[in-house]
Amino acid sequence: MDGHNTLRPQKIYYGWIVVWLTFFAILVAAGIRSITSVIILPLEQEFEWTRSSISLAFAINLTLYGFSGPFIAAGMERIGITKMMVYGMVFLNIGLIVSLIMSHIWQLYLVWGILIGIGCGVYLTVLAARVANNWFDQRRGFVLGLLMASTAAGQVIFLPLLSYLSEAYSWRIGISLFLILGIVILPLLALWMKDHPKEIGLLPFGATQENIVDTKNEPKTNPIKVAFQVLGDGVRSVPFWLLSISFFICGFSTVGLISTHFIPASTHHGIPEVHAASLLAFMGIFNIIGTMLSGWLSDRFDSRWLLFWYYGLRGLSLLVLPYALEMHSYLLLIGFAIFYGLDWIATVPPTIRLASDYFGKEKGVTIYGWVFAAHQVGAGAAAFLGGYFYEIFHGYTVSFISAGLLCIVATLFVISIKKNTTVSKAA
Repeated sequence: MDGHNTLRPQKIYYGWIVVWLTFFAILVAAGIRSITSVIILPLEQEFEWTRSSISLAFAINLTLYGFSGPFIAAGMERIGITKMMVYGMVFLNIGLIVSLIMSHIWQLYLVWGILIGIGCGVYLTVLAARVANNWFDQRRGFVLGLLMASTAAGQVIFLPLLSYLSEAYSWRIGISLFLILGIVILPLLALWMKDHPKEIGLLPFGATQENIVDTKNEPKTNPIKVAFQVLGDGVRSVPFWLLSISFFICGFSTVGLISTHFIPASTHHGIPEVHAASLLAFMGIFNIIGTMLSGWLSDRFDSRWLLFWYYGLRGLSLLVLPYALEMHSYLLLIGFAIFYGLDWIATVPPTIRLASDYFGKEKGVTIYGWVFAAHQVGAGAAAFLGGYFYEIFHGYTVSFISAGLLCIVATLFVISIKKNTTVSKAA
């Protein structure tokens, strides 16, 4: 190779095709994950299951796909991104098919807790970081922001349609819609997804031959062993624990609480389900903007300070939310949707950046997988506790205020991370 991005002239760098294919695959997976907030009430009504028992299934889902992250990262290194994406989509499709015929609570735990939990783990943990690191040397933060925006978009933009279908017809119609999307995207992944630019004679975008380390002859190691070796390196460092604890709070205050319980909380206060879903979708529009902007900012500013402001502002918005719901103030709720939406997944690009800065580009992805596991433990805790506290306190005020206060605490953790550029320079 001659030190440029390609061996032959190209009008469009193939990495952008990979990015957009990944974007839509993540969109579908995140959309499947978003179904949980819509089907809580229909499952209560049809099967007479308690809210806490339904929430437990979704808590298992969030926790399992979080802990799958490090092993998925290592698996992608071992067998490739494309195969992992295909296997993950197969798991999701099987889970959706079984969902259509389930009738017992243990089946909900098996399908939504395990099958769909593992499938979501492939797409919603380290995939974005792996694709960005493999294909881009420059504009990596922007690509991360774009791919994380697809996570945000998939979790919310489908919600008004899903709520409408659930109310007008059945919650099974919404699941069938995603089953069709999942089946359609499988051959696209198999045909056009590529693991690395070297497969088609390219370099990562913005890289030169001098930056590239040849790993062709390096022996492949056991992915489980690799994941635990990296964890061993992480637990001996203070930044790992600061990132993990703050990301636990991130998961507690976003996916676990808002994604799962915002619609039930709104209906509890007399707001129609479709209106609540529309607010969540409106939130998602600003989530996309905020996440892409965060990716751009993480290329230019200190990630610690970005996280400080993200957590602080999120905490303030969550403290206001119970009063907005109690007052039925659509003005305040729209303000919350904009403010919170801009901040929702904005924490991801700077967190990945810090993981790479401290642990190197390759190891940093697996480290982020473990940090993301902490995120999903927090999400699982909030998903379950939201339903449990609802039954104890007959509302969600305690859950929202607790999450807001925890976000304020998270600002202290992220700002305590000492700046380090030694590893990132070496990487």
